[in-house]
Amino acid sequence: MVGAAAPLTAPMMEEGPAVLDESREGGRDGVPGRLWRTCFTRALRRRCPQCGAGALFATRFRLRAECAECGLVYRRDQGVMTGSMCRSAAGREVFAVLVIAAVWLGTDWGPWVSIAVGVPLVAAFCYAFQPYSMALWVAVEYLTDVGNREPWARPRR
Repeated sequence: MVGAAAPLTAPMMEEGPAVLDESREGGRDGVPGRLWRTCFTRALRRRCPQCGAGALFATRFRLRAECAECGLVYRRDQGVMTGSMCRSAAGREVFAVLVIAAVWLGTDWGPWVSIAVGVPLVAAFCYAFQPYSMALWVAVEYLTDVGNREPWARPRR
């Protein structure tokens, strides 16, 4: 059929038994739903979205250049983590609004007590959320590459 996208079982995907069989219909942007779940689960575990074995981070906030197990490059271009910064900022702002609303609606504290309690809560959330935001963005970038059928993006078990 003219203009139809090639199935995800193209020759690059059939390299061996370790490659995921993603030939089922469904999913988003040419990426099956099972692969979305797999990649996001791996990212939340701070593991490589492609193989699930390699660590994403060298330290808590420093992303490795590539996966030690499968060689997937996590940041190929300058500025690729801009999406991560936006996701992280949005998550922090939503959390801050929830804390403000909970303190304002749920307590009779004065403004100084509210600030003394709310600011450390928001700061702790920001510290804890940042690596997960970066990891989720690496998974989003990887899934975009899989959907675009980039030659280096080969989902594995």
